[in-house]
Amino acid sequence: MNSKVLIVDNEKNIVELVRLYLEKEGFTALCAYDGKEALEVFKENSPDIVILDIMLPEIDGWEVCKEIRKSSDTPIIMLTAKSDTFDKVLGLELGADDYVTKPFEAKELLARVKAVLRRFEPQEQATSDKEVNYKNLSINIENYELKINGVQVEAPPKEIELLYFLASNPNRVYTREQLLEEVWGFDYFGDSRTVDVHIKRLREKLEPAYADWQLKTVWGVGYKFEVKK
Repeated sequence: MNSKVLIVDNEKNIVELVRLYLEKEGFTALCAYDGKEALEVFKENSPDIVILDIMLPEIDGWEVCKEIRKSSDTPIIMLTAKSDTFDKVLGLELGADDYVTKPFEAKELLARVKAVLRRFEPQEQATSDKEVNYKNLSINIENYELKINGVQVEAPPKEIELLYFLASNPNRVYTREQLLEEVWGFDYFGDSRTVDVHIKRLREKLEPAYADWQLKTVWGVGYKFEVKK
């Protein structure tokens, strides 16, 4: 495994511990100790995934995440000493793909890194099976392209995967737990609020283009991609 991982934390002992675990598993580890350095290393090395602490000198993790998302969909796992739901949701809303609360087990963090990267591995399937089209909407899971009203729209990989799954199964209702299992995988460590955050972000992009389809909440149950018959 030659994936490059950028580790960003102002606590050098944490960076060193994570670096050792990653390199033992065959990853290439890049290190940064403040937000400014993190952005510089990111631009120079184009890592495959970022492990990003929130409480950083110079520029905090929230701002680093926002800056990365302006130009890249590279997966981001946030590290936080805060276990409040607000902080976790904020990270997801800014475009993070997962979060880990300190203190954490290095093995758990490693498992999350592997799980996120697995979701972006190319699959041996026909291209025709990787694109879903509706009026004003096109989702291509092979190249992670989302087009709304014929215009390509930037969206994090997990949003595209969630929309692709729902749109591939129109009019079927899925609970949050089912979506976590189907889209995030059995090895996802988060909670069901993750689904709500991603649905909210998708709606902000999709609602202006609603035609004979709609991303709909089924109260008390979950969500569905509704197509009018």
